[in-house]
Amino acid sequence: MAKKDVHITQRPAGWAVVISGNEKASKVLDTQKQAIDYGREIAKTNASELVIHGKDGKIRDKDSYGNDNYPPKG
Repeated sequence: MAKKDVHITQRPAGWAVVISGNEKASKVLDTQKQAIDYGREIAKTNASELVIHGKDGKIRDKDSYGNDNYPPKG
């Protein structure tokens, strides 16, 4: 089974936690911090990647909680 990234995106109702492949948000929270904290737990549980989008929709940050294929040296 492919790992499904967890995306944090802004919606009119707040900040949404969306798992890749799903149309509907898993949860919509009031603040981006709340959504990041919630999404981080899902990403850790599923050993996947947390992708944080800014207000403009562009990717702001990524955190990987799985086994990276090519870990950095040093």
